[in-house]
This record gives sequence, C-alpha cells and structure tokens, in this order.
Amino acid sequence: MFTQIVTILILVSIVGCILYGRRLIKTEKIDAVFGNPERSKGGTHWVIVGSSAILLVWLYYSWDIAKGFYPKSANELCQVAKVNESLLGLKYQFPIVEREFKSTSIIKIENKNLQRTINEIENSPDLSNQQKTTLLGYLTQTKQLIPLLTNEDLMEMDTKIKLQEITEDIKLLSSNFKKEDYPFETQEQKIERQKAVSEQGSWAIITVRKGTGSIENTIEIPLVPETDRGLKFNAAAKELKIINDKFFKLRNHNPQFKSSIKKLKDEIKTYRKSLDDTEEVASTLAKDIVKIARRIEFASIYPPTTLNSMKDAIIEFDEVQKDQQGGLRLIDIILFPAGTIVASGPSCSEQGSGRWLPKPSDTFNKFILMSKPSVGYKNIPLLWIDMMDVSKIIGFILPDWIADILPGEYPVHTKDGTVKQNFKGRVLKVVTGDFSLFKIPVPYGHIWDSFLRVLLGLIFGIIIGVPLGLFMGLNRFAKGFFDPLIELYRPVPPLAWAPLIISVLGIDNTGKVFLLFMVSLSIMIISARAGASGTQLSKIHAAHSLGASKKQILRHVIFPNSLPEILTGIRVAVGMCWGTLVAAEFLAGTTGIGFVENVAKKYFQYEVIWITIFIMGMLGLLFDVTLRKIIDKTIPWRGKG
Repeated sequence: MFTQIVTILILVSIVGCILYGRRLIKTEKIDAVFGNPERSKGGTHWVIVGSSAILLVWLYYSWDIAKGFYPKSANELCQVAKVNESLLGLKYQFPIVEREFKSTSIIKIENKNLQRTINEIENSPDLSNQQKTTLLGYLTQTKQLIPLLTNEDLMEMDTKIKLQEITEDIKLLSSNFKKEDYPFETQEQKIERQKAVSEQGSWAIITVRKGTGSIENTIEIPLVPETDRGLKFNAAAKELKIINDKFFKLRNHNPQFKSSIKKLKDEIKTYRKSLDDTEEVASTLAKDIVKIARRIEFASIYPPTTLNSMKDAIIEFDEVQKDQQGGLRLIDIILFPAGTIVASGPSCSEQGSGRWLPKPSDTFNKFILMSKPSVGYKNIPLLWIDMMDVSKIIGFILPDWIADILPGEYPVHTKDGTVKQNFKGRVLKVVTGDFSLFKIPVPYGHIWDSFLRVLLGLIFGIIIGVPLGLFMGLNRFAKGFFDPLIELYRPVPPLAWAPLIISVLGIDNTGKVFLLFMVSLSIMIISARAGASGTQLSKIHAAHSLGASKKQILRHVIFPNSLPEILTGIRVAVGMCWGTLVAAEFLAGTTGIGFVENVAKKYFQYEVIWITIFIMGMLGLLFDVTLRKIIDKTIPWRGKG
C-alpha cells in the first residue's frame, strides 16, 4: 500500500510540476536580462521533476512497483519458473529451443572427436605401425556404435513402449492443466497450504534474528503457492519433474549395442594392461577412446523419427501453460524489466541485469534496521548516541606526560599484594581517565566516524593552508619557495599516498585524518593564494591613502576579497575529502561509511551499498548547503562589484 501511494504521488508531482513550469515560462518577463543572477533563482519545481523521475525509474527497474501493485506476482512467476525449469530439459532434446535434435548435436560432436583422435594417431611419431593399426581399429568399433542407437529397427519394444508412455503422460498433463479444478486439492491440503503460506512470509522480506541483533534475509521469493493459479503451475512442475526423470533415466540400449560396447571396453582394457611404461602415448589414446565410447553410452541418442510424437506433445503443453498464465505474462513483460523470476533447485530468485538494483522499500527497511543501535553493521550503529563518562574525554585530552614530569616514583605494591596510592599515581589516573565523574551523550557510529575524519582533515587543512596561501599571494619569496613543493605533490592522486601514510601512521584515525589533511591543504593554499593575488590594486591604494597599516589592509581589504575564493576552495575540498575518505576506508578501516560499503561489496549486499551511497550523498549535500549559507551570510557582496 505504501509503495502504491508513493508511486501515485510521484506521478502526480511530476505532472503537476511540469504544468506549473510551463505556465511559469509563459508568464516570464520579456525584459529579463541574460546573465542576471535573479533568473537562476527558484526552479524548485524542476528539482522535484528530476528527483521524482529518478525515483520512479528506480521503483520500476527494481521491481518495487510490481511488488506494490502485484504483491503475489513473484510467487506466481516462481511457480511458472518451476514449470519452465522442468520443461527445459525435455525441450532441449528437440528442435524447439535449439535448431536440431539433441541426439544430432551429440553425434556431430562425437564424430568430430573421433576424427580428431584418428588424425592424432595417424600423425603421432611416438606410435608404432602396429599400435596405430590397433588404435584405429578401436576407433572404427566406436564409430560403429552410433548406428546401433540411431537405427529404429534395432530399438527394443520396451524402449518404444516407455517413450509412448512418457508422451501420453505429457498429453494427459496438458489436458488436466486446462481444467479449472486442477490439481484437485482437498480441503485438508488447502488448509495445510494456507498455513505454510502464512509462515513463509512475503516477497523479499527482511527480518532480524531474535536474540542476536543481526540481520538475516529470509527466502527471497516465497516458494509455497499463494494463489490458485500458482497452485496449478506448482502441481504441473511436480508432474513434469517425474516425467523428466523418467525420460532421462531411459537408455536406448539394444542387445547388439550392449554387446558391442562391452566387447570394445574389454579389449581396450586388456590392451592397456599389455603396454609397458614406455608406451604411455598409446595407453593415453586408448583411454581417450574409452571416454568417447562412454559418452555415447550415457547420451540420450534416439532415432530421429521415434521422438516426433513426444516433441508434438511438449509443444502442445508449452502452448497450454502459456495460455494458462493469462495476464501474468503481461505483468512479467511490463513490470519485470531486465529479467524475470527464475527457479533453481529448491528456491526461486530475482534474476536479470537489474538484479544489482535493490528495491527502494527493501533499502529503506534495511536502513531502518541498520540505524538501530542493537543491530547496526558489524555491531556498530550507523549513527547513535552513547553515554560516555566525562573522565574518558579528559583522559583523551590530557597528555600522559603530565604525570611523568612530576617528581617522585609511581606507587609500588607491597608484599601483601596491595597498592597504596600516592599523589603521582592519582595524577596518572586523572590524565588517563581512570576515574568516574558523570556521563554525557556522545555521538558514535559509522557515519559519525566518517564525518569526524572529514571535518578534522578539513579544519587542519584550513588552519594551515589559508594563512600559507595568503602569504604566498602577498610575498614573492614565499610563492617562489613553497609553490614548487605544493605543485609537486598536488597532482599525485590521494590514493597514491594512502598506502604509505597508512603504513606509517596506522589504520586508525590518525592516518586517515592526515591523508584528508593533505588533500584539503593543497586546495586551500591554491584558493587563498588566488584570492590574495587577485585583490584589485585600486582597493589597496585606497586603503594606503586612508592611512591603513599592513595589518589593517590584510584584515579589511585582502582577506575579505580572498574570502570568496577560500570558501569556494572549502566546497571543493569537502568533495575531494569525501571521495578520498571512502577510498581510504576501503583500503584500511574497521569503521566508517567506506568500510561498510567495502564489506557489503564482498557479500553482494546491494541494499547496504545503496544506503552508503545515499548517506555519502546526503552528507556531502549537508556540507555544501551549509557552506552556501555561510557564503551568503559572510560575503553578501560576492558578484556585485
């Protein structure tokens, strides 16, 4: 119901915003000046159209619309897939799926193998003439096995009867399949099936394993048929499997064939025993001949005319089952793009090129579960609040050497095993946070870890990069000295530095923050330098004429003029830091958004991957929107002269 409402609202919003935009275009002022920033304001309706269109495409190609409007369609298509899977093996025996009989293709392949072996024997320098004659004789016998299977006159009556029985079974199934009351389910069977349906859950359900807090995916597609149509196909699939097994267990082996192949294998076995170690080539070729003979023995090779009735029966059933699908075929074609439901073994699953695209509903449910502190990802929530003792924060801030520089020794235990605390020991407990005060709420989780790393790297880059950039923009020596150093490391991709930095500083926060600092530093230096060097000389002369000092000129003229470039540089640095951070967490990390995506990639958890993409996009947008507001408030003169 939720997906249906969302889909309808999306369609309404797209149509409504398009109509509103068209009306707005018609009423636009004729004298609007090209290049006027006022013309670019607004346009929220077009943002809604674009975003809604993307979401609608996602809903469609992820099959969420199919799930919302036809929730039982996956279950019914699962039953159809069971029929197709059972039928496919039989269809491959005839010119239905392939262009020729399976028997024909097997014979063609084995004749090629026989000819290749003949050529190998005739051209081998390691074989004597006697060995060549013997092996070629075995190949001739092997080739003569095929006509013994393809000659209808040699077929046993029992084989013909069994083929006819299989054909009649398929015809009977086609006849029964058309009936409304097929598969003749009793009331007790119906009650049992309904109970199983209620226990199996719905399509692509996501649950939390009780007691562990971990996420588990139940059966992707419900197996037990939920509807009468699904029940019909499920019953047909079971009957087809029996027919399929009966056919493939059948072998077209007449007495003459059995005698010939037994004689051949016995002769080759005796021949190989007579060979010594120096005749390895002859032994290997004899073994290859036996392999060809065995493939012919176990292949389903029949005279072509004997299978015509079965072929017709299979074609008839295929048409019947397609007709019985009814509107389900249209649902499959229209609402299941890029693939369909397939059955493989005891389960059904979603398949197709769009399989990597999870449903928005599944992604949303997974996000809610991962947001819970009891679930999270790898026992760490995405973002939560943890009550932390203030003493731990104090211990993190204060350096341990404060206790080390105090005079005296740390307390030593006595012979009775007790430790009497002294002043130096008490100070050590304070600087290490080994005491209790009171607890305060502190954010923690994967999102917070990534956010904090980006923020710290960015802050350090601003603190060092902006003053250095301004200095380079104002001083010829600073520019000449630092510019080559900056330009030397700036073009190097951040990921090229990552292995070195992580190996030196470790995989904890220090290495990642330093890497982000390097990324933001070069950007901030170049931005501040460009801003400082781009200050109009007339403004500086005007300040001089008014008696301003160097500090006043820097503070009131150069820095305000550099601020637009600096803030733009911060926006660029934020994007670069996010990209670099995720890659760094990919390489070495135990927490963070990049770590979550890396683990999810290994286990093909596409919902989690899309969650991380969405989170990174939203965090990047949050940074950007915040910076835009700061720019509008701090430099309202930007672009106005």
